[in-house]
Amino acid sequence: MVNTRYTQWDGSQKLQLDADKVFEKLAEFLSSTDDVRQAMDWMMRQGMDFDGVKVAGLEELLEQLRQETRQRYRDFNLKNALSEVEQRLDEILGQERETLAAMRGEKPGVEDKERQLQRMPRKVSEALRKLESYEFENPAAKAEFDKLLAEYENIRDLENFRDRYNHMFHGPKSLDYQPALDLMREMERMRQLEQDLMAGNFESISMQDMKDLLGQQAQQDLQNLQQVMMLLSQSGYMVQKGDHQQLSPKGVRRIGQLALRDIYQGLLKDRPGSHMTDHRGITEMRPDQTRPYTYGDPLNLNLVATLKHALARQPGVPLALMPDDFEIYENDYGSSSSTVLCLDMSWSMSWEGRFAAAKKVAMALETLIRSKYPRDYFSIVGFFTRAVELKLKDLPEASWNMGDPFTNLQDGLRLAADLLGRHPSRNQHIIVITDGQPTAYFLNKRLYCEWPLSFGGISMRAAQETLKEVERVTRKGITINTFMLDDSPSLRAFVEKMTQINRGRALYTRPAHLGEYMLVDYLSKKRKKV
Repeated sequence: MVNTRYTQWDGSQKLQLDADKVFEKLAEFLSSTDDVRQAMDWMMRQGMDFDGVKVAGLEELLEQLRQETRQRYRDFNLKNALSEVEQRLDEILGQERETLAAMRGEKPGVEDKERQLQRMPRKVSEALRKLESYEFENPAAKAEFDKLLAEYENIRDLENFRDRYNHMFHGPKSLDYQPALDLMREMERMRQLEQDLMAGNFESISMQDMKDLLGQQAQQDLQNLQQVMMLLSQSGYMVQKGDHQQLSPKGVRRIGQLALRDIYQGLLKDRPGSHMTDHRGITEMRPDQTRPYTYGDPLNLNLVATLKHALARQPGVPLALMPDDFEIYENDYGSSSSTVLCLDMSWSMSWEGRFAAAKKVAMALETLIRSKYPRDYFSIVGFFTRAVELKLKDLPEASWNMGDPFTNLQDGLRLAADLLGRHPSRNQHIIVITDGQPTAYFLNKRLYCEWPLSFGGISMRAAQETLKEVERVTRKGITINTFMLDDSPSLRAFVEKMTQINRGRALYTRPAHLGEYMLVDYLSKKRKKV
């Protein structure tokens, strides 16, 4: 008989982690930044929650350490830290002075030694260093001095420690020499531990110091963080490039899968089902599924099943086939589609987490198309002062562009149309995610940048040239769907004109809901009439 005993988690149990769990946490942090190193640093510093078990981050451990430091400041004072040593030195000098006084007039140089002892420095360490070359006349004083001299480095360090930090220790308990020395060493360990935690230097952090200074739970948290780092480095989700790490192709794919999972779970809660269509595109038979024929179905007969039905109804030859005998293969109706996502990378996309949300959706949409619609073409164009094609491997670390802060939607639409022209399809779509009206455009191959006439206003010439590009795109049979991340009247007015020209769709949404609307829109178009 096996007995199982359950106990409350106290931090001493070993947390079971795997690379997938850890990478999911990294993906959460990566959705808020464009830098893998920064995401890892945030995760290590802020801590993680695994199935309800909280793993303290470096910041929490630092705060615990600083609380311990402050507690020592409140508990102790260093007023008498060197009193014992000073008293021992005074006794040694007193013994020597008595011997010198008794020898006065009997031995030459005694008066010089007396004057030398009168000019002793106030600091014990300096006095010890000066007496190191002194020839004692009293053997007992000499023996005691040698013992005290052996403590020279400790005395010097404690003097420096007291001089530097005495004003911070204001507690009721006054420490003598040895307790004060122990406190100083402990504070040194705490300062070193603080520096290592601040630097995230896991290799140099002492596990024993963590346990001695902060307890068993802190030691376990640090071990968990080290395990997280080890799993990330061994998972294959990241690769070393130069002096830093970046996502590997495996990591990029996983980011997209996680983004798709998060967004699609939201859709299931909010939008059960999908749009129906009465129109069919290219069919694809499914030999694993059959059903009885009904009037109007394509006659993709399962001949063996059909003949069996006829024989079962009326054995013998010739066979007397009836419509009810017909068994047909199930069919999937679908169509291919070419889609380019135009992602606004202008400076304003850094506000309210807009770019992070848009980037997450871009990766999710790419994962969806690659996994569920492998025949589709999908590409991403980033537009700021000009437009560029973004490769999937670069997308997780792509960021809004501060150096080119303008919004050149015209160039984004032009590049998107060029990409679609290289991948012809009866269904061609451009999906635009933006938070502002155009402020840049090309005219006769020359770039023009134009600030709005007022805050929240419109750049007239940029808007006009962009609408001309919308007309050119529309004539090519390309549908433009626009997702607005801002509801300013000027942006709404501009997008409304785009929609009127192109007869696409326009939707205002917030970053938190962007993925829900976008994926519903894309999936519905997969079932649209071809």
